[in-house]
Amino acid sequence: MRQEEARQIVIAPVVTEKGTFLQERYNQYLFRVSRRANRIQVKQAVEKIFNVKVEGIRMLIVKGKERRIGRSAGFRPNWKKAVVTLKEGETINLS
Repeated sequence: MRQEEARQIVIAPVVTEKGTFLQERYNQYLFRVSRRANRIQVKQAVEKIFNVKVEGIRMLIVKGKERRIGRSAGFRPNWKKAVVTLKEGETINLS
């Protein structure tokens, strides 16, 4: 897997309070990933981009919120999030 392919799978880190808690407590990191990506592809992409060893991955689809502008209403698109657990002693510097 090339670096460009890995960047298309792992779109961006998700920085939230919950994500920071997971980093400190369980060595887990949150990433926004491609809707078409599976666990194996995400694992390979994270290992390639950040040069770390991944222990496990959990994935979920985040439902898009409803948005209104006046009378018209619509929805933001759904997106996929991955919770990546790293092996003991491994870290990712997201800043």
